Amino acid sequence: MEIIQAYGPYLLFMAAVFGLYMAWGIGANDVANAMGTSVGTKSLTVKQAIFIAIIFEFAGAYLAGGEVTDTVRKGIVDLAVFKEQGRPDALAFGMIASLLAAGTWLMIASIFGWPVSTTHSIIGAIIGFAVVSVGPEAVQWDKAGGIVGSWVLTPVLSGVIAYITFMSIQKLIFDTKDPLANAKRYVPFYMALTTFVIAMVTIKKGLKHVGLHLGTGEALAASALISLLVAIAGAIYISKQNYNPSNDKDMHFSNVEKVFGILMIITACAMAFAHGSNDVANAIGPLAAVVSIVQNGGEIAEKAELAWWILPLGGFGIVVGLATMGHKVMSTIGTGITELTPSRGFAAQLATATTVVIASGSGLPISTTQTLVGAVLGVGMARGIAALNLNVVRTIVISWVVTLPAGAILSIIFYKILEAIFVL
Repeated sequence: MEIIQAYGPYLLFMAAVFGLYMAWGIGANDVANAMGTSVGTKSLTVKQAIFIAIIFEFAGAYLAGGEVTDTVRKGIVDLAVFKEQGRPDALAFGMIASLLAAGTWLMIASIFGWPVSTTHSIIGAIIGFAVVSVGPEAVQWDKAGGIVGSWVLTPVLSGVIAYITFMSIQKLIFDTKDPLANAKRYVPFYMALTTFVIAMVTIKKGLKHVGLHLGTGEALAASALISLLVAIAGAIYISKQNYNPSNDKDMHFSNVEKVFGILMIITACAMAFAHGSNDVANAIGPLAAVVSIVQNGGEIAEKAELAWWILPLGGFGIVVGLATMGHKVMSTIGTGITELTPSRGFAAQLATATTVVIASGSGLPISTTQTLVGAVLGVGMARGIAALNLNVVRTIVISWVVTLPAGAILSIIFYKILEAIFVL
């Protein structure tokens, strides 16, 4: 406790800097969740995607990213153990080390274009410092086991949903005598379905952070109403678009993809908002914990209050990361795994959002990155295994497996360095 009181301002400064660094890593790597498919399908250019993501990622992080400090208390570490052993300094050093460790791993992954999980990066880091600081009893290992299980479960689930979605598009629209007419008929239904899922993501994972706590029934009703309005507006908009009048089937397909391209932009905006509101927690959760410990003079509070400057810091870091380094992971998601068209990208985006809704409703630990990659793989599988770049897939899977231990090892190293600087 004396260490906290003596070095409080220094610890706050370090936590803020490394929190910004972690948010930068989130922007550099995780922005591909929202924008990779839109860029890969050429619905958006890289510059357009970054511009849209800057607006919606920051809005999601700033407007709907509060009440996320419980991320550090979701059973990964038991704060009671730190209290019992009188080690608030270990918790503060550990959270700072975790931010630096996870940020460093995300930077390494982003440089190589590997889409890894920011959630697993920070969780691995927190597990690492907890074990070496107060012992294995500080970690709730059942939660860690659930994370490992999600490596398999979420990509498979989203892949299956993406496969089914794309095959339905193929059957109802592309494999018909008049693809454009059927696109005009069925795409509003896909719009409604997409809007419903995205609205559920936003309401259940986003808006609760700004004090809007809707029950499941109310969320379903609100999402259904919004999706109906979007379907009606979408049908009107699609009917008024200018299409190439050629009877050539390839031109019909081009016209159909134009319709799905409109849908891709809508889903990209909505997913960027939901992503910003959810994943900013990975940067500001540990930061808020350090701020709380310092402000309470070394006492470990049950709930970390959010200082006014923390959310803007996280949002700013995400924006800088995606603007400077986000293009590399976007390229891997959008073009590296398989060739995407707007209809295929839409199937992947819808599957990702649906899986996020299912997982958040059932309390499963989930990586949005792994969910999206699984969905893109599902779309590729619908065209046959030859449509997949298996070298890229293998590299991605290896980077997933390495993420948790990489975060833990880096965190242990940085924790020991901090301890040596401040304790000795």
